[in-house]
Amino acid sequence: MLRLKIPPQLLLTAATLFWAGNWIVGRAIRHDVPPIALSFWRWVVAAVCLVPLVWPHRRKVLPALAAHWKILVPLGLLGIGFYNALAYIGLTYTEVTNGAVLNSFTPIVIVINARLFFGRRLRLAEAAGIAVSSIGVLAIVARGDPAVLARLSVNIGDLWILASVLSWGLYTNLLSRRPAGLDALVMLAAMVIVGIIAMIPFYAWEISTGRLIHATPTSFLALAYVGTFPAFLGYLCWNRGVAEMGPAKSGLYMHLIPVFALLLSALLLNETPQTYHFFGIACIVTGIFMVSRH
Repeated sequence: MLRLKIPPQLLLTAATLFWAGNWIVGRAIRHDVPPIALSFWRWVVAAVCLVPLVWPHRRKVLPALAAHWKILVPLGLLGIGFYNALAYIGLTYTEVTNGAVLNSFTPIVIVINARLFFGRRLRLAEAAGIAVSSIGVLAIVARGDPAVLARLSVNIGDLWILASVLSWGLYTNLLSRRPAGLDALVMLAAMVIVGIIAMIPFYAWEISTGRLIHATPTSFLALAYVGTFPAFLGYLCWNRGVAEMGPAKSGLYMHLIPVFALLLSALLLNETPQTYHFFGIACIVTGIFMVSRH
């Protein structure tokens, strides 16, 4: 996949498709798999998937980490160690609807970070596209009723998810500074090493509090899914897509997550799409087109 010339739009779309189920799984198994354990084992599974591909380059991983630690360590901490754990912690306290609303601000956070820390200015077409797409996301999560958004109350879980959004915004912007010529697999392997090591003390603390994984077939299937698709394949697609399209344009694709969640629900759970769903999808697709058409 890394050697094929795949359009970045397709890569970013695939990543958000994989991540759409991540929110549902994280919320569904919150009583069986604690949040830090879910994030930790998610990346252990991803590391196992990564080993056969990175094995021919195994002697390059640690030297690359030593040579480029100033960028790879922050990427590993923000994108691997912090982002998923913060989101999973948030989902133990808040509803998926709240999480989806907060997650819809990711493109805006990416743009703000790009302006504050990287000096990048937002074009008028990009701002308009983000606004149109955001309207579509809010229409879907509010089920076409603005009163739903008005009734949402902020809780501690929302703050955790907001922290995860900030972490992801910084991660996506930092990807634009990835070392030139560094193999994508080598870079991801170095980031995974950093992220897993960073999570070990927090995972040990979680275990010491008595929060253990309930070993059920559902738990193992969930860990296999989040490790293989959202983590391993999702990050490969996202990292390469951002490298080709840039952080601001790529960030808008995060709005496809509720769209794919809707489609998956219709296919797997026989849920019937409503008028506001189609309105929201139309706004999201229009916004993405406005931003990425050039």
